Amino acid sequence: MSRLKQLEARRRVLLKRCDEQREEFTARLAQLNPGTVLHGSTLGHLRHPLAWGAALAGMLLLRRTREVLTFIVWIRTAVTLASRAAHLVRLLTQLRASRAGGPGR
Repeated sequence: MSRLKQLEARRRVLLKRCDEQREEFTARLAQLNPGTVLHGSTLGHLRHPLAWGAALAGMLLLRRTREVLTFIVWIRTAVTLASRAAHLVRLLTQLRASRAGGPGR
């Protein structure tokens, strides 16, 4: 067997072992924290307000006050804009509904 074929065979064995270890790691991680999936779309822990509070407190303890304040202002602005956009969408849907009803009501 040539050296290149030996290396390719070894590479395939190592890749297979990596895949097996990745699956085992994913299974073990799911056992530790069943609310999260490594490659899935469930990220419920990111929506928990205590997690955000703990992250902000941790950043404050690490002397990152400026970054924390900037982040808080940015979040406040984003929430305000989202609230105003939602209010505008509600007004537009009410306006469309009243126009669709027409004067024959």
